[in-house]
Amino acid sequence: MRILLCVLGIVVFGASSLQAISGHITEDPTKILQKYLSLDKKGVRLEAHSWQVVRPFVAWLEEPVWGHVVVISQYEVVDDVSQWEILGVLDAKIPVMFEVLGTMHWESVTFVPNSHREIQYFQLKAVGDRWQIVGPQLPPHVGRQRLVDFVRWAEVNESMPERKTLLNSLIQQLKLNNEKDAQK
Repeated sequence: MRILLCVLGIVVFGASSLQAISGHITEDPTKILQKYLSLDKKGVRLEAHSWQVVRPFVAWLEEPVWGHVVVISQYEVVDDVSQWEILGVLDAKIPVMFEVLGTMHWESVTFVPNSHREIQYFQLKAVGDRWQIVGPQLPPHVGRQRLVDFVRWAEVNESMPERKTLLNSLIQQLKLNNEKDAQK
């Protein structure tokens, strides 16, 4: 009997934790936005095969090939409803503030520092019985350390010496900018 109760408890606990991010319209839509942004900051959209992790949270069916990544230190979802743009009963634009550090360009393998605060309004709408992000479809907004780790991984797996050197230089650019930010 105890084993059955333990198994039932695990199933109920597992279902409730999945429900916590299910995006059902009876839940706070900022939960979906927070989860999406958290995964984006961790770099799940850096590779084509991993973007499917955020697929349940968005209305679009494809992730474009981005030529750049926005490097961020943090983001904040504004949960004060009075600051939202209400478009309909189950349709709203929710502001998110990003602390942008700069942009990393894939083609030129460079980091362009440009520290500023960026505000984006994410439109969340009821699609069926779930909240989904319907726009805007922005390039990945990735944390600096995650991007350094990703570029380091790319450098280790690169076979062309010239490209390896460029990737190493990019890592140094990202680290140098981090040191400059720390001195401010």
